Amino acid sequence: MKRIDELKKDLQKIDHKSYGMYKTLGGSYDYGKYLLHIDHVQGDPFASPSRLRLEISRENHGFPDSFYDTKVRKLALEDQVLRRFSSGLRRLEKGRMGSGKSGRISTCLTGQKVLERIAVVFSENKMELRFEMGFPARGRTILAKEMEQLLFDILPKLAENTLIYGNWSGNARNAVKTALELADDQDALRAELEKRRLAAFVADGSILPRESGVSDLPMRGAVAFQSPESMRIRMDLPHKGTITGMGIPEGITVIVGGGYHGKSTLLKALEQGVYNHIPGDGREYVVTRENAMKIRAEDGRSVLHTDISMFINHLPNGQNTRDFSTENASGSTSQAANLIEALESGSRFLLLDEDTSATNFMIRDQVMARLVSDDKEPITTLLRHIRTLYERFGISFVIVVGSSGDYLSVADHVLQMDHYEVKDVTETAKEICRQEGLDHSPISDELSFPEFSRVLKPAKAGRIKCKAMGTDTVLLDREPIDVRYLEQLADEGQTIGLVYLMQYILSAQKQPEKITELIERIYKQIGKNGFESVVPPNYSCGQPVLPRKQELAACLSRYRQAKIQGR
Repeated sequence: MKRIDELKKDLQKIDHKSYGMYKTLGGSYDYGKYLLHIDHVQGDPFASPSRLRLEISRENHGFPDSFYDTKVRKLALEDQVLRRFSSGLRRLEKGRMGSGKSGRISTCLTGQKVLERIAVVFSENKMELRFEMGFPARGRTILAKEMEQLLFDILPKLAENTLIYGNWSGNARNAVKTALELADDQDALRAELEKRRLAAFVADGSILPRESGVSDLPMRGAVAFQSPESMRIRMDLPHKGTITGMGIPEGITVIVGGGYHGKSTLLKALEQGVYNHIPGDGREYVVTRENAMKIRAEDGRSVLHTDISMFINHLPNGQNTRDFSTENASGSTSQAANLIEALESGSRFLLLDEDTSATNFMIRDQVMARLVSDDKEPITTLLRHIRTLYERFGISFVIVVGSSGDYLSVADHVLQMDHYEVKDVTETAKEICRQEGLDHSPISDELSFPEFSRVLKPAKAGRIKCKAMGTDTVLLDREPIDVRYLEQLADEGQTIGLVYLMQYILSAQKQPEKITELIERIYKQIGKNGFESVVPPNYSCGQPVLPRKQELAACLSRYRQAKIQGR
């Protein structure tokens, strides 16, 4: 540990020298109330910025223990500290400091959701804040004066303003209080879902539409959500008090309505309800079972040793669908694999939209059944099995349909979206089904649940190069994994998180292990030791955000080079 006056002297010694001399500054420095760790120094002014970390003890940061005594409060507090630091960065008035990324300070971006990050971490005895900084240079020549301004003027102001609770204004403290109380309420809401056997809850007054297709901000002037009387329930929350809203029971719920009337908007809100939202988002009290998974068709994806026999059987080439692999899945085959893999990852609440589904996976009408007999058709539709999946195995569904009327006959609840207004039309739908002679699909005692026996064998030892590309692609040793259709990835940092988790699995696994047990073990480790425990200390792809175990399982299943063994 060095003193900051030593850092200043070391900096003056390397002024106007080659950029590589910046590496001599690596290490830890005592700033009095807090420590500065220079964990990694970039090799070039145009390379990824240097990684730094501020550390402050519990006694010096002053945040009350009650602010982070539960997991949801801890995440909400870390989110608020990160947003304050980011706000301080935006207010900085500094000009260009040289070539490339010189002088640029950045950290993990924040959006409308509260997610687990390594950017700010509270532990029992301290708090750490991670960020990146471009060390100033002109060409490849060190600019010590500009670096001195960053380390001894700008950074201390940011640290004092962010790390020490006593320096927070009254408004900032109120914002923290609001965020913590909201986290408590959201946690209570999720607990009520389990108690009341609900798949999801949407509070009255919620703003579901978003500003645009590329903005997650709430739409101004949007119609506020109001629940239908028949499905309205009351929820008592510790801080908000009593709220009302629509409780979606376990079972099969079908959403219908004309185009542009809000069907997909409601489904999207339910998809994202697996995460907590920040105050003012409009979806603060929209909560969904945490293991909910959006299922869609995904033409061309790789499938590895997956038991899709529930939906695909007696293929013309005789391929075994209890241990099915393909490099180029069709729409129906990919959707079947996606559904089975979601169940393997622990999901028991599935969300589907007719618009992004394979038609022949969803339905097969009577005319086509007469022309092509069952013994000639290898695909068994979801419609035929959906009641059995719920009645026997407890799998709930919310399905948006615009033209697949047969799903009305298997629904427990039918909701109609009319100009963003929700109407319960269950009885009307049932009457129409009776008039049309549509009956519920039978409950099959013969349908068997997949065994989920897939095993991942250890990969070859060695360094694995990795990269994240937006929310679309994970790159491992130049092998792209397409994750763009994992629609519940909510943040680019989660793709980075997938990179590190995949890297951790492939480099740390010592013996063959069932995929279900492997992922469960990793998330237990994260729960005990923090997300940073599986992130390499020399990470270089950016600051990660923890994805759900469902997305990690899906990413692993799409990795064509994975050594997965089936039945």
